[in-house]
Amino acid sequence: MPDQSRHDPFLEQYGPWALVTGASSGIGAEFACQLASRGFHLVIAARRRERLDALSERLERAHAIEVKIAVADLAAPDFMERILTVTDGIEVGLLVNNAGFGVAGKFLDHSLERELELLQVNCRAPLVLSHVFGKQMADRGRGGIVLVSSVVGFLGMPFMSHYAASKGYELLFGEALGFELKRVGVDVLVVCPGGTETEFQEVAGVRPMSTMSVTPVVAQALRALGKKHTVITGMRNRVFVGSARFAPRWLMTKVLGTVFEGFGRKREGGGEREGE
Repeated sequence: MPDQSRHDPFLEQYGPWALVTGASSGIGAEFACQLASRGFHLVIAARRRERLDALSERLERAHAIEVKIAVADLAAPDFMERILTVTDGIEVGLLVNNAGFGVAGKFLDHSLERELELLQVNCRAPLVLSHVFGKQMADRGRGGIVLVSSVVGFLGMPFMSHYAASKGYELLFGEALGFELKRVGVDVLVVCPGGTETEFQEVAGVRPMSTMSVTPVVAQALRALGKKHTVITGMRNRVFVGSARFAPRWLMTKVLGTVFEGFGRKREGGGEREGE
């Protein structure tokens, strides 16, 4: 149970409520767990009600916090109405834009409907959420916004071209937004994991790769919030991104295309979106 009597500057700056999207598994669920352990009340949003119910029950019992559930499909045009219904009357001091998914393989082999769904979830939803809750935070003069991007957001990634572009969008959007909002007391952090132990690879249709546990990914993100605009989680990922910056982008794209051409396996339609 969190010690509510203890002075906690982190909770004072970003609490009392945190909204986490894509919270039904993976990085989103871990954000919910670590924030609950710090005394945050939570709004957890995803499509899979049964997973949210189980997570809510576990966190309320373990940490004596309140959890609200928002069952919403972030690809739907009206998803924000569902979110606002649940958050009405509460003070969301921390927004974690985690929901997202990818598809692997040749771009033209994917359905346009699936690629547009990716665009809605990975780009439009964080934009809408950050605008709505960012305004509220700016009016209060405090708060935080986290966008979960990826190391592939730094590079063109053949055979995951649209996914990488969507993560590049989040990266550039978050870094620039962080500069703007810092002046009104709101911190913005872009988190760039590499391969992580989530459902992402199954949904995207790629073979298993070297992965990092979600626990240190989220812990590094929470430590960096308010101190940096961007954090690349894991030493191996930091070395990869750092070294890639010294090579021309066209060359890195060619190398990655050669390496990953046979890595993805096309899965028509895909399964449940990771974290949702």
